[in-house]
Amino acid sequence: MKAALHNLGCKVNAYETEAMQQLLEAAGYEIVPFEEIADVYVVNTCSVTNIADRKSRQMLHRAKTLNPDAVVVAAGCYVQAAGEALLTDGAVDLIIGNNQKNELVSILDNFFADRSANEALIDIAKTHEYESLSISHTAEHTRAFIKVQDGCNQFCSYCIIPYTRGRVRSRELADVVAEVTALSKAGYREVVLTGIHLSSYGVDRKEENAPHLLELIKAVHDIPGIERIRLGSLEPRIVTEAFVSELAGLKKVCPHFHLSLQSGCDATLKRMNRRYTTDEYRRGCEILRAHYDDPAITTDVIAGFAGETEEEFSETAKYVEEIGFYEMHVFKYSVRKGTRAASMPDQVPEKVKGERSHCLLDAEERMSRAYRERKLGLRQTLLLEEPIEIDGVRYMTGFTPEYVRGAVITEKGAGETVNGIFKEFLTKDVLLMVEK
Repeated sequence: MKAALHNLGCKVNAYETEAMQQLLEAAGYEIVPFEEIADVYVVNTCSVTNIADRKSRQMLHRAKTLNPDAVVVAAGCYVQAAGEALLTDGAVDLIIGNNQKNELVSILDNFFADRSANEALIDIAKTHEYESLSISHTAEHTRAFIKVQDGCNQFCSYCIIPYTRGRVRSRELADVVAEVTALSKAGYREVVLTGIHLSSYGVDRKEENAPHLLELIKAVHDIPGIERIRLGSLEPRIVTEAFVSELAGLKKVCPHFHLSLQSGCDATLKRMNRRYTTDEYRRGCEILRAHYDDPAITTDVIAGFAGETEEEFSETAKYVEEIGFYEMHVFKYSVRKGTRAASMPDQVPEKVKGERSHCLLDAEERMSRAYRERKLGLRQTLLLEEPIEIDGVRYMTGFTPEYVRGAVITEKGAGETVNGIFKEFLTKDVLLMVEK
């Protein structure tokens, strides 16, 4: 039988989609591109915004259009949000919620045996079990994303994720080490530790001396063959002097940190239920810069959150310039049904959201260019990943530890490293490197 998969949403979803694909491959399914005719279509859905819900529905309908006789499986967060009502959608044959994806093959077997067995959905808020999923390879040639944690206990006022992903659940450290070890033996040189709320790794464990995030990073750091470790999005409050001083001693950890901000205004942060202040966030950035030489600090910012006044937005615009980010991911606030923020007064008009978003994006472009220009003339290391061709010249591109994209004129293959000096801008976001 042929199966096709499509992923929507975050890096955690992407990891789970790859894991489901490998489960299907092991069961004898032939994996084909999503746009081809298949017997089974699996759409790993997203529900972070109302727009994500709509995109999920669209992909489910596209699958049924491609082959009306196929079994269309809706999996993931949108399933948790919509529940059994999703089965009334004529495009959907089978629903699989979160914490059930590892049972995909047996669920499909049961469905083929008995068409009435069309749902695998649990009350995600009541589960304490981490879903066992793993990968042996990935679509990336050199970098592998590793899911180590699921769920979130934060309940930010704009976010549906705690309701679709459940409470914090941490993966066994030994399982993470085993997966990364296997990937290292398969030739992967860089891993990215990721989760729904990565900073909460281990907080659900009640046993004495249970490992938390730092212990997990140290364990991965000791695995032979792994040259680089990147971290997914971090909660600003975890960035303490004690945490960073130990982290800085782990030389495989890349000086590239994503600290989600969302707003540079304390009043807005309070309405968001973000649980830190702008002073605390600033202090975290100062600690990172004290321990690392010009680290890449990236962030997320929401433009036009409920009740955001012109004065509050001005505070945010000024604050991000003061912090100075390598990159900012800017989002216009999207009302999400089922969250506290959806019923807040003084919702910002879409036109104003757009204007504020453009203002922040302009700042992001300036800051990003300034950061990359600071790397000119410095000796750096690239982990080579893929070829490009510009004006008839072939290059291999890759990323520095700070995740600055560079290129070398070389015939070296993906997965190799090369040292050189950043000389000049090659394209908008790629620097040219010259080998030693």
